Amino acid sequence: MKKVIVIIGARPQFIKHFAFESEAKDKLNLLTIHTGQHYDENMSQVFFNELGMSKPSYLLQLGGGNHGNQTGKMMIEIEEIVLREVPDFVVVYGDTNSTLAGALVASKLHIPLVHIEAGLRSYNKEMPEEINRVLTDHISSYLFVPSHVSVDNLEKEGIIDNVYEVGDIMKDLVDKAVKLKWMHKPVFSGSYYYVTLHRPYNTDEKERLIYVLENLNSLDKKVIFSIHPRTRKAMKSYELAESAFDNIDFIDPQSYFNNLSYLYYADGLITDSGGMQKEAYWLSKKCVTIRKETEWIETVETGNNVLLFDDLSSINFVLKCDFISSKQALYGDGNTAEKIIEVLLK
Repeated sequence: MKKVIVIIGARPQFIKHFAFESEAKDKLNLLTIHTGQHYDENMSQVFFNELGMSKPSYLLQLGGGNHGNQTGKMMIEIEEIVLREVPDFVVVYGDTNSTLAGALVASKLHIPLVHIEAGLRSYNKEMPEEINRVLTDHISSYLFVPSHVSVDNLEKEGIIDNVYEVGDIMKDLVDKAVKLKWMHKPVFSGSYYYVTLHRPYNTDEKERLIYVLENLNSLDKKVIFSIHPRTRKAMKSYELAESAFDNIDFIDPQSYFNNLSYLYYADGLITDSGGMQKEAYWLSKKCVTIRKETEWIETVETGNNVLLFDDLSSINFVLKCDFISSKQALYGDGNTAEKIIEVLLK
């Protein structure tokens, strides 16, 4: 079997890798390098436990530090492993520092690089994720994209060879969860909005974070806020007590299925996460994205997702509007992992 090294390190990548790993069984010889970019128990190990994923072949524990420091340390460790294992392919997902580190190592060692979730663009180069995804795309050997918009994005940059429109690999797991009824109603029984926020432009300045929290606190329904370690750390450093926001229930980061369950039973989602914009679309939930732009532009074009940033006072109004219930099947048919592996086997 072909030997494939897969680089993972952050919460969304564990979800994507579960679908890939499950489909690759008995077809590819997979070795997994977990960089440790997300090292918090609730952001990492809980996913392996819940999804029943294989233990990583290599666990590097390189979380924390500034971008350059973190990416450099990852490259040093990944390079040693790749030189020792000599894989046929290196696979990376998405747009994290782990993605870029793995991509650069594979490129320098002339090993075919596979980028799953290629072609996304927010056109905001202040986002480190945008830099990571652009650079990774330009050195990839095989690019698996979620939609035709991504194909167009790559074509504009001169990337036309070995681009495969296969859908979004996260949809594989969402479809399976819905089909098998894996979502269980959360303990909270009333109506609520579900919130996840972690982007630096929403958390790393005190005035901005206060503005966001005050607007969430003023919503007409209870707010269940699954709080990212970055956001909780920011609140603590700014001396913002959770008890000061009486309409918000702050809960720890959730496991995959718990997170999906909170979204499934919510009256709407408020987020700055990329992945959850898609999950809200697939589960027919209203979504307000607290960003100026999104790489998942199709969810906005269909009317299921609204971007708000400078003026958050309209969140209540937007969530009460009748969203367009789009029947368009965005981002594939739920068989993305199978399609990717078919290409690699050929």
